Formats: sequence, C-alpha cells, structure tokens
Amino acid sequence: MRPAPTILHLDMDAFYASAEQAAKPSLRGKAVVVGGLGPRGVVATASYEARRLGVHSAMPTAQARRLAPNAAYLVPRFSLYRSVSDQVMELLGRLSPLVEPLSLDEAFVDLEAGGTADDTASARATGEGLRAAIRAVTGLSGSVGLAGSKMLAKIASEEAKPDGLLVIEPGTERELLAPMSVRILPGVGPATGDHLRRAGMTTVHDLAEAGEAELVRLVGKAHGHGLHRMALGLDDRPVVAERDAKSVSVEDTFDVDLHDRVRVRAEVERLAVRCVERLRAADRSGRTVVLKVRRYDFSTLTRSETLRGPTDDPTVVREAAGRLLESVDTTGGVRLLGVGVTGLADYTQEDLFAQAADARELAQRAEEHGAAAGVGGEEEAAPEPGADSAEQLAARRWPAGHDVRHEEHGHGWVQGSGIGRVTVRFEEPWSAPGRVLTFRVDDPRLRPADPLPLVREPADYSSWPASLPKSRSDAGSAASSGGGESSP
Repeated sequence: MRPAPTILHLDMDAFYASAEQAAKPSLRGKAVVVGGLGPRGVVATASYEARRLGVHSAMPTAQARRLAPNAAYLVPRFSLYRSVSDQVMELLGRLSPLVEPLSLDEAFVDLEAGGTADDTASARATGEGLRAAIRAVTGLSGSVGLAGSKMLAKIASEEAKPDGLLVIEPGTERELLAPMSVRILPGVGPATGDHLRRAGMTTVHDLAEAGEAELVRLVGKAHGHGLHRMALGLDDRPVVAERDAKSVSVEDTFDVDLHDRVRVRAEVERLAVRCVERLRAADRSGRTVVLKVRRYDFSTLTRSETLRGPTDDPTVVREAAGRLLESVDTTGGVRLLGVGVTGLADYTQEDLFAQAADARELAQRAEEHGAAAGVGGEEEAAPEPGADSAEQLAARRWPAGHDVRHEEHGHGWVQGSGIGRVTVRFEEPWSAPGRVLTFRVDDPRLRPADPLPLVREPADYSSWPASLPKSRSDAGSAASSGGGESSP
C-alpha cells in the first residue's frame, strides 16, 4: 500500500453507448443499447437512460427489447470506439510511462512514476485535469478513482460513476470497505458471493472478521488468503505497462444451430483465417491451435494441437483446426465455434516465401468471408451461400447505427432496414438532430462510410499536463480553487 493515493483508475462512462449518443444528436438523452441484434444477441453496453429501465450488459438483447421497447438498438462500431480509446490512452500516456490498459475504456495509471502526483491534493488535481482533458478531446465523460492500490482505485472509480471522481485516503480503506457487499471485491462473482452468503458473510467487514483460516476453509487456500487481504484493503500489485497477451482467438455465435457438417467445416476454416489475421496484426505467432465448439445443449468442448514451432501461417492454422474438428461430434447442432492460437511468440519457424504467398491468400479470404463484428469477442456468423433471405442480407449490409453517405444528402446513420428498404437519419455529431429518409437497399447513391470524429475541433492538449501542479503547495492551491470529489 502506498502512503498517497497515486494510483489512478479511469473507467469511461457507458463507453459504447455514450460514444453513439455523442455521434448521433437525435439519441442524446434517450435510451441506447449497443450489442448483437440477432435472436441470440447480447447487450454490450446500455446508456444510463436504458439502465434505468432495467437493461444491463450481458443481458440477452431479446430481454432488453421487452424492458425497453422504445430504445435505439445499434450494432457496435468498433472502429469508432478504438479511435476514441486511442485518444484517451494518449492522454493517459502523458501522465505517466506506466499505463496499464484493461480494455478500450478502462486503465490504471501510476501517477507517482510520472511525477504528476505525490500527495492527495496533487492526485486530485491530476484526476480532475484528466477528466477535463478527456471531455475536451473526445466529448465523453469518464469516472476516476484514486487510491494507494489498484484494487481500491478501481472500487473508487466505480463508486464515483457516472462522471465523478473519488479519492480514497490511505488509512481509511477498512472503514470505507466494511459496509460494502462482498461482491465489490475482485474475484467474488455470483457463485462465490452466494457461497459466502450461506456462510453468513455478506459484507467486507464480515470477511475481515472471519479471519484468514475460516476463509481458506470455505473457498480454498489461494482464494481464501487473497480474499482476506483484500478485505483488509491490502493490495501490492504494481501498475504494469505491458500486458502481454497469452492468446489470440475469434468466436462466432450462430442465430440458428448449424447441422451441416460441411458448413461447420467451412466456418472453422473461416475462423482460422480471421484468427491469423489478428495474430499478424499483433506481430505475433503461436504454437498451439485451439478449437472451441459449443453444442446445441450448451455443452462446450475444446481441442488443441501443439505444432513443431510458432507459426502465423493461415494454411497451417486452418488445417490444424480442421483436424481438431474431426475429433468432435457435432450431431444435434452447433451454436458456437471458436478458433484460437496460444503459446505466443514474436517469431516464426516457417518458410518466408510460403508465408508471403499465404499473406495474399489471407487478404483474399478475409475480403470474401468478412463478417460484421459482434460483441465481447464474438462475431456474427458469415452467411452460408444462398441460405440467407433478402432481409438478412440487407441487415448485414446496412447494420443499424452504422455510418453511410448519400451523394445528395451527405453523412448519416442507419436507423433500420427491411422490406427492401433502408432508413437513414442524416446528421453529424456537431449538427442538430437530422431528418429521416428511406431508400431502396440497392440505391447506388448510398454507400457505407467511416465514422466521423465526435468533436469537430478538439481542444489542443499537446502541452498537457505541463500546466498541472507538481509540488505539494501548488497542488494544494489548485485543488482549493476548483474541482473536488463527487460520488454517484
């Protein structure tokens, strides 16, 4: 534990949904749900307006529609989210060389290592400065937690949501944690929480009072020891700048179970190509190929094959995945398929000339079999040739929420498609809510477009954070003149 709250945790507020609201003036202040829209779609993020109606992440989209029938349901636009994330991470990098991204919208920052905070006042000033910079550059809000450990900083940012900042002073950890639910602690999910509840432990105070020996008896040695330390507010984990990926994988969940063995094989091969595409994008190779199959009854099987050496060869990965499929019984139907590569390395042991030829094949197959990105690592299944209806093809070509451009009317986004038509609202992030027009799905004047930036003229933060206070006296005067902490 540190003597000052110099570990910062940033968590963007309802990131995907907030980005969509910022990009679409007509949706601001309204319920927005981002996720998979098929029969088996899952909510990735819901705006706070939708959350008040009971919608939350990981909920089946069909259930969300029953709770919020008038919400806007949009397919994720990961190119936009990655662009905004890059802007946010660049700002964090200005605060410290030690930035540990957890996802597109969440990261830890070691302020002490960056010299941007050394006590409570300077840490608070830095946190408020960061929130202002993020809003000026991206138009979005983020919640900030500051504490002497990663665990407490993350808890603080959660307590500060939405659009707030909370500082946990070192020495106050146990008092703050005591009345909180055991579920606030990392690693305590529904099953562990229920197990502890049956033992009479519902708050963090209960865990601390139970003692380490009792927790070890209840949940095992490793988990029990860690749980007791967390209940006491103890966490010595450092902020790690590089989180090295252990695997690269892709998955597809299918709207309708696959029964045709030939189709299943084709999907596995397509996933293998996409997996290698991601592997190469990360400049990595891998030695072990993994196949994941979830069957009609929700049972999940995994098979793996370890190669002679690391590879990023699409042919090698595709053939290995095909061999693994031969050992899996798909009778009854398949609802999910996945292909992954583990044992990652930054070199290969393949013929470089063969790799060059396969790179061309990879690009060609990716273009031919490209599928719209889904949620949480899952992606929409590519259509079986001739199997999809005209409506399904239109929905795939014109995903709800995605950007389009019309030769006459300019930039807009898809509100929906059906019966051979696509409905578009024409507006830009900095415009007033726009008008809605409907076109034939094959209108030659309408084409997909790239997302627009959320802020037309972002503030110039090229010299930031040079203006942030670095001394205790400067930080104290800055903190007293404005800012402060807020809670939900």
